[in-house]
Amino acid sequence: MEQSLNEIFSAKNEMVKKGQIVEATEKYFAPNVRTIDFDGTVANGKAAMLAKMEGFAGAIAKVNNIELHNTALSGDVSFAEFTFDFDMKDGSKILWHETLRTVWENGLIVEEQYFKA
Repeated sequence: MEQSLNEIFSAKNEMVKKGQIVEATEKYFAPNVRTIDFDGTVANGKAAMLAKMEGFAGAIAKVNNIELHNTALSGDVSFAEFTFDFDMKDGSKILWHETLRTVWENGLIVEEQYFKA
């Protein structure tokens, strides 16, 4: 039986909550995905996003907490609100509250935009 988009969206969020951001990118991003960071930086294509996520994940020394606050799904667009708390290998700390707006097509992400919450 084919998974519903709600099931796919929930499974992706569970991976993110576990810190499996690279694995979630590999599994759920379409080859032609386009991502837009809150500062306007655009990444085109799954390979570019994987490289970005691998670099970021590799810089994390410790995941203190990843909390999923709220989600919504309407048609092929979903929203997820997260707080991320990381200790980085360079000694810095990252604590950010973020909302992700995701556009899905055939169970894969074709566009994801990140907003400071």
